[in-house]
Amino acid sequence: MVDLIVFSEHPVSFDALGALPAELDGSQGDNRLPQGHCQIQAENDWEAINCWLAEFEDSPHTHRKYCKEAERLLLWSTKQRHKPISGLLREDFQAYQAFLANPRPEAYWCGPRAPRQSVSWKPFQGPLSESSQRQTLIVLNALLSYWVDAGYIRGNPLSLIRRRNKRLTPATNDVIAQERFLDQETWAHLKNYIAALPQGTRREIEHFERSRFLFHFLYLLAPRVSEVASHTMNSFREFRGKWWWFVEGKSGKRAKVPVNDEMLDALMRYRRFLGLDDLPAEDDMSPALRSIKGNSGVSDNMIYRLVKDIVRGAADTLEAESPINARKLRKASCHWLRHTSVTNSDDSGIGIKYIQASARHNNLETTAIYQHAEDHKWHDEWQRLRY
Repeated sequence: MVDLIVFSEHPVSFDALGALPAELDGSQGDNRLPQGHCQIQAENDWEAINCWLAEFEDSPHTHRKYCKEAERLLLWSTKQRHKPISGLLREDFQAYQAFLANPRPEAYWCGPRAPRQSVSWKPFQGPLSESSQRQTLIVLNALLSYWVDAGYIRGNPLSLIRRRNKRLTPATNDVIAQERFLDQETWAHLKNYIAALPQGTRREIEHFERSRFLFHFLYLLAPRVSEVASHTMNSFREFRGKWWWFVEGKSGKRAKVPVNDEMLDALMRYRRFLGLDDLPAEDDMSPALRSIKGNSGVSDNMIYRLVKDIVRGAADTLEAESPINARKLRKASCHWLRHTSVTNSDDSGIGIKYIQASARHNNLETTAIYQHAEDHKWHDEWQRLRY
């Protein structure tokens, strides 16, 4: 079997790799946990990859892309390193990154597009660009993190070198996206500002309650502003004992986002203020966010202006203490709060798979733009250097 699959004259596609010999299939991988710890039905790496890929069956494009990356790694691991994936170490993944930039031997690994079952099929068309290398490692990091969470392997060796790949120059849009969020300190100031809004008159109370609900909505569900304006109260629904926000996003794409306890409390408080029952009925087609009087919906533009008024007011109260943060806060908009939500989710330790699902990103690469937790660790570690 080793001769037929691993050292054949041409590479084989993922389906054929389910028949690897025991020393290469991962059933005895050095990084494996005892089977009693495993929460997926997988005896070897090929089966464990399929369990991970099953999470993306509802997105065919993503499924194909992630299968391609797992297939490439499995082929390289068994042929070039003579190891199962569950036996790879940090140094192996460093070697894999170098391989992605220059697959050798080229005649074996690279070639023009061909049917997958053809002897002319190759895993690569040529060396990967720096951005493609980065995307590959992000996908593989997600695979290994899933295996760790599932109790299939002890640890994720790729996570040890993930931030080294910051040297791969991100696209300009990635850099911009990284900057359009509020750090924890500035976000805390904004929350405190909203909590302290005046409530002396009926108009002020109406403004406070709507603003409080809106900012909970923008932060805890990470919606786009158009989604806040267009969705109704019954988009919040109970499903199998849990509350979710059922959203129709860009291009009519439908999804559901978990409504955590804080968001559910904010929804109930806002509904009580409006004189409604605590929780919406299935036929409640009234707007989720209302006008100041609570009797009609609001437009995208109205929400945008409301958010800008709040952040400007918060920035004014921050100016004397921190003019730099105040300047950044004045730039903030509704979409900044979406970015802030995704960034702070990562800082809180929420798994990237769940962050991607809640943000409704099409791929993990987009979600990974907002990962900053290890940047903080890197910066803290650099404090050790002394002049």
